Amino acid sequence: MTTPPLKMRSWLFAPGDSEKKMGKAIASDADIALLDLEDSVVPDRKAQARAMVAAAISGAPDKRRVWVRVNPLSGGLTQADLDAVIGAGPGGIFLPKAEGGHDVETLDAMLAASEAANGIALGSTKVAALVTETAAAMFTTGTYDASAKGQLRLVAMSWGAEDLSSELGAREQRGPDGEYTHVYEMARSLCLIGAVKAGVAPIETVQPEFRDLDALERRARSVRASGYRGMLAIHPAQVAPINAAFTPSADELAYARAVVQAFADNPEAGAVSLDGNMLDRPHLALAQRLLAEHDANQ
Repeated sequence: MTTPPLKMRSWLFAPGDSEKKMGKAIASDADIALLDLEDSVVPDRKAQARAMVAAAISGAPDKRRVWVRVNPLSGGLTQADLDAVIGAGPGGIFLPKAEGGHDVETLDAMLAASEAANGIALGSTKVAALVTETAAAMFTTGTYDASAKGQLRLVAMSWGAEDLSSELGAREQRGPDGEYTHVYEMARSLCLIGAVKAGVAPIETVQPEFRDLDALERRARSVRASGYRGMLAIHPAQVAPINAAFTPSADELAYARAVVQAFADNPEAGAVSLDGNMLDRPHLALAQRLLAEHDANQ
């Protein structure tokens, strides 16, 4: 039986040293429960958190949707994280502070060794990378398809504003209108373009104001319209609005089918008319992709 593709609309963080919060994330409707060993766990609790994360993965009914954010390669803790959790069989590893495709290659080699040591199929542990958290990373977002080695694991790329603003010494990330200022909009755009170049899913960063669900859904729908495929979440209440925003509506699907049918009815045409609008082949490609993604997620 063919394994269905993994949905990646919503990625819900849970601190790796909280059994309760990890349990809620795994039991939630999030497409991916993201158990965190990095920022949400203080250094003195890293070892304890690793054991707790491994136990949470082992008890999960569907391990494919339980991922782990490890500590960054630059900090010297990544190998200990992998040693503790890979044996439990997580669906993937979320790599923070990545600074180019070479970091995914480094992680690939580490994962290959861990998989072999634990009798896990080589390459089965997937990878997502956070690609704009340092100044250096901003210059390498287009390098994640640089070579085949390591990139076959990569399925998603996301971006972050908090760590980048800390490195820049920036006192604010957003303007009076609540929108990100230029540097962070650039980070979002570079992530999107780099992910599309690499052939992986671009995933929007978190919305810290977790109680404002209307604003969250507006933002999720906006970034989806620009090409993003999913969004990170920091609270279970954010999952439903994110899933809704990244799920095509009945009207969208009907229109996409109409576009496909219009071109099918005119196979030699480079452009067709539909509902008073002139459509060309890029519109067909967009419609076909939306329908293919919808069918894959059913």
